[in-house]
Amino acid sequence: MSQDCLFCKIIANEIPSKIVYADDTVLAFEDINPQAPVHILIIPKKHIPTVSAIREDQMSIIAQLIAAANLIAKEKNLEKGFRLVMNCGEDGGQEVYHLHLHLLGGRKMAWPPG
Repeated sequence: MSQDCLFCKIIANEIPSKIVYADDTVLAFEDINPQAPVHILIIPKKHIPTVSAIREDQMSIIAQLIAAANLIAKEKNLEKGFRLVMNCGEDGGQEVYHLHLHLLGGRKMAWPPG
């Protein structure tokens, strides 16, 4: 846990959030600035700052995040489709330096995204 990390504070219940999923390794909650009717952030409970910082022995966390996304998408009735996004670094649009997966759905997504 990083003491100055916003998402670590959410994990520690120091900052309130609308949690939609939790297990031993993953936490998912509604984004406070949603970009789609459904916009969920899915994070590992262990602090990993970026995709590029994942060590080889931590690679399974990606599968756990995607598994959680699939469960949440089913609960949110996103059977017509959804988008998963991971931003990495400043030029990639990452704002919070705690690995996270965006689950976006509830509307047709456009391409290119931005």
